[in-house]
Amino acid sequence: MKRSAFSIHAIRAAALVLAISSLAGCDTLNDWFASDRVDYKTTGSAPPLKVPSDLQEAKTQPQYTAPPVSAALGGAPTRNVTAAGNSSEGVPTAHDPLGMHVERDGDRRWLVVDGRSPEQLWPQLEEFWKNNGFVLKTDTPATGIMTTDWAENRANIPDDWFRRTIGHLIDFAYSSGTRDRFRTLVVRGADGSTDISITHSALEEMLTGQDKDSSRWVERPRNPVLEAVFLAKLMEQFGLTDAQSKQLLTDARSASAPATVDMSGGATTLALADRFDVAWLRVGLALDRTNFTVDNRDREKGLYYVRYADSTEELKRDGLFGKLFFSSAPKQKTGKEFLVNVRGNGSGTEVSVLDANGQIDASAEAKNIISLLHAQLN
Repeated sequence: MKRSAFSIHAIRAAALVLAISSLAGCDTLNDWFASDRVDYKTTGSAPPLKVPSDLQEAKTQPQYTAPPVSAALGGAPTRNVTAAGNSSEGVPTAHDPLGMHVERDGDRRWLVVDGRSPEQLWPQLEEFWKNNGFVLKTDTPATGIMTTDWAENRANIPDDWFRRTIGHLIDFAYSSGTRDRFRTLVVRGADGSTDISITHSALEEMLTGQDKDSSRWVERPRNPVLEAVFLAKLMEQFGLTDAQSKQLLTDARSASAPATVDMSGGATTLALADRFDVAWLRVGLALDRTNFTVDNRDREKGLYYVRYADSTEELKRDGLFGKLFFSSAPKQKTGKEFLVNVRGNGSGTEVSVLDANGQIDASAEAKNIISLLHAQLN
């Protein structure tokens, strides 16, 4: 029996076309900073309870007030008042009067928070993503990696007259046909600061078949502007105003240095002019933007443990139909694991791929990883 034209796929297709049309020309930072451009929050939550007009709201006694969810063991760090009057999470200095600044490498940006350790900021990062409507899938302070589950930006669905009237009854059927995921990398700085980067990954549902009655997920490019939006939101949680966070993004300091390929001795490595702590962060960011997932990392040994990851397969298994048709047993890690080594080399840093014996891997796969890193670092 042929499907009705009013199918979920048809709704999704129409919504996606309208969404793309509405986003045409909307690729500047100011456009994306509009409050209605980002909406990942759960739509099925109940409205907040209100006190009836004929009753007075009882005053809450201090001893019954729950502590902030961001408070770690021993309490959250005390904020500092800046010369501008902000209650900043960072420690203000003459170099950073707001207690933080943004650095960039091409279109990649990361936040540097002065005087705070990853342990102090981690609970607030957890709270940040949950407050923005995300579920954390990876939350490992030991490795400094925090990853959200795939989520839909509901702001991409046009709020037309049909959806506002009849459509709200079947709002669950509306979909932008896109999913986003964000990965937070938290790195301890050499001077007591903490570097925080946010990386965006994206998938898009493409209709397939002659009658467009089936679909598949395909990867789409990361959106550096969307990364900047969430970096600005994080700065606001750390105490900056909307205007200050945008200004720090605009004034992002260049931290780039060229990466060159060294093929001497039969092995392929990368040479960076950065000191180790900067190179360690840059390589971590570069790996984040490839199809390699960082399973673990050991800064003392200068090692990233990575493997190839298929995002579309992951979403297929984690989605509704995946839960019905795939085993509920814990998923085994698939694919060969590689060791990406970052080590100081004189005044610069060398990046290589090591084999199981700790020697530089000369295989075609290792050379491909070096090539991908070189493209990301330049």
